[in-house]
Amino acid sequence: MKHPLKSRFVLGLGVFALTAASYAQWSNPADDVPAYHPSAPLRVSALPPIMAGAKLTGDNFRYPWQVHVYQQVAKISSVVYQLPCYCRCDRALGHTSLRSCFEGLHGTECSTCAQEGFFAYEQTKLGKTPAQIRAAIARHEYEKIDLDKQ
Repeated sequence: MKHPLKSRFVLGLGVFALTAASYAQWSNPADDVPAYHPSAPLRVSALPPIMAGAKLTGDNFRYPWQVHVYQQVAKISSVVYQLPCYCRCDRALGHTSLRSCFEGLHGTECSTCAQEGFFAYEQTKLGKTPAQIRAAIARHEYEKIDLDKQ
């Protein structure tokens, strides 16, 4: 006859081991990639719009690069949808990709978002795929972008 306390202990130990293993998988900083979508959206028109036009004025748009990055990102909306943002706005603001940064004012306030936006546009024009751009962003190649020269 099995002892019920021993069975519960073994079951509890198994649950603990699975929980610990699962937690370790998600907490590994080497695998800590910000949120992004692995493929293009099915319908870009269903997404919130990238800020444009008259909305690109006012106190939040004091530098020419701020307007310019929104204009460039709007041209590659489905590409930036597939890219992570390494300022970690996915955690702080609930963003789901780099595209989210330009649906509101965050892209004007954050140099990381702006650099990544310019970098994504530049790389897209060079014929790079979203996966190639994502890999380059993970290597922090966007950091070479000088916002004052945009």
